[in-house]
Amino acid sequence: MVKNYRGVQEVKPVVIETQAISVKDYMSTRLITFDPEQSIMEVVDQLLTHRISGAPVVNHMGELVGVISEGDCLKEVVKGKYHNLPILGGKVKDHMASNVIRIHPDTNILEAAKMFLEMKIRRFPVQDDHGRLIGQISQKDVMRAVKNLKSENWH
Repeated sequence: MVKNYRGVQEVKPVVIETQAISVKDYMSTRLITFDPEQSIMEVVDQLLTHRISGAPVVNHMGELVGVISEGDCLKEVVKGKYHNLPILGGKVKDHMASNVIRIHPDTNILEAAKMFLEMKIRRFPVQDDHGRLIGQISQKDVMRAVKNLKSENWH
């Protein structure tokens, strides 16, 4: 029988480098926002000017009250053209989505990707623990995050 002359060896755990991939690291923080009382035409102009597809709607206290998208605006534009109305009189509050699904900044980016796929939503407002709107994460932001990840050790 052969005995090891070095004695009992301490087995060191394998350290795996993990990547922090939170929503807060990839969300947009410089947001275009709209007021519930703004006209749909103002929203259309801003969406086109800034080349965005939608934005949060905040009240006079800066609280998130909804989201308005180009799809919401398109419905009003088509209705106006169909009825041959020259000016759209609709207000944001009448056309925005008010049952908005929010996301926390510490949410894992892959969990956010899963939410996008399951809910078929294009953007999520990001709110902190105090309910303040601090950003927005889009599908494009998630794709950028995943593209920048190493191909192993996601968490």
